[in-house]
Amino acid sequence: MATTKRSTAKQEEASPSQRISARIAELDDWRGETLARIRRLIKAADPDVVEEWKWMGTPVWSHEGIVCTGETYKSYVKMTFAKGAALKDPAGLFNSSLEGNVRRAIDIREGEKIDERALTALFREAVALNVASKAGKKKQPAPAKAKAKAKAKAKAKAKAAPKAKAKTAKKKSAAPKNKRASR
Repeated sequence: MATTKRSTAKQEEASPSQRISARIAELDDWRGETLARIRRLIKAADPDVVEEWKWMGTPVWSHEGIVCTGETYKSYVKMTFAKGAALKDPAGLFNSSLEGNVRRAIDIREGEKIDERALTALFREAVALNVASKAGKKKQPAPAKAKAKAKAKAKAKAKAAPKAKAKTAKKKSAAPKNKRASR
């Protein structure tokens, strides 16, 4: 048991890249080889990609947001693209999670060939989408426009408020007189 605690403590100290390397080594079968090949393709496609370790043991590759994950199961290795539904997939790589509105995934089974050129292109497109989304958020003056609209509405209400208050006051002052007169 002490050995398990030590290895867990070492894993907590390890960088995400080291954890991904350890996962690949511990798999020691076709899944490790597949995950290693995917990782090489990802790093070649985008040298600025950031490797992360999330959700209690999932390799994640990010660039201006999550691009994809690399999950391993008994019978397949799954690459889930965070914004896969927005990507063009002319090679038809996506074969899983097709019903979702946002994500798409590729399940790679033992013995299946990976179309490296198509996967590299798909990954680069996903990175470009993240970068464009991030840039669009920074450039959008929408919050400033919204504030300006809110101020304009407030000014319009402020101008209309005295008139409305005056009408209400007249009605209120007229109402009690009528009530007194009818008593």
